[in-house]
Amino acid sequence: MPKDWPQGSLIPVRDDLRAWLAVRAAVPWSEIGEPAIEPVTGRRDGVVSYVDGAGWDPLRTERLRAALAAARSDPVLNFDRLAEWHRIAMGASHIQGFRTVPAFAKGGRERYSVDAGTSTDFENCLLEATSPTVPLAARAARIYLDVCFFHPFSDGNARAAMLAIYHVLASSGVILDQAGPVLAVSRRAADNATPSELVRLVDTLINATRARAGGHH
Repeated sequence: MPKDWPQGSLIPVRDDLRAWLAVRAAVPWSEIGEPAIEPVTGRRDGVVSYVDGAGWDPLRTERLRAALAAARSDPVLNFDRLAEWHRIAMGASHIQGFRTVPAFAKGGRERYSVDAGTSTDFENCLLEATSPTVPLAARAARIYLDVCFFHPFSDGNARAAMLAIYHVLASSGVILDQAGPVLAVSRRAADNATPSELVRLVDTLINATRARAGGHH
């Protein structure tokens, strides 16, 4: 314990959700990302291809494919819908509400707090995913990071984040032909550079998908 701490002080508890919310609040979301994105469908579905190539057991792959199909066709994103897609991905009996205890990730290196307002804060973040003043790549990147760092479920949060970004992009008519650079990389909640880097990556993947599709919608 540092010698300048008062006698009897407790070591501060790490809170990476609060760190993410501070980072999130400082990002000028409406000013990053390409302002207008035309619909484009890749020659393959990059998220489905990522799932198929992940080497998971067949049942997990089948469930996640079904959840992706539900997320792609669903016109609404809120907690109830995300929880339903998550239930499909995790198994029919795997029903979860918003977690009620702190969550950990990255081998315990990140800790995400929870209090009486956390689930409402998360629901509001989900609603922002349709904001017309924020470019698509910024909305997609933001919702992906929101799910990662709010960590709403007791397990399967990486799959939930995948489902959320897939839904946001598909709702605007964008199906990437490559998604691994987004889905396979672990990101830190307190990293101020993460949001802008992820927005640029999503824009790059959209443009590359369009180029490989021959520019056709």
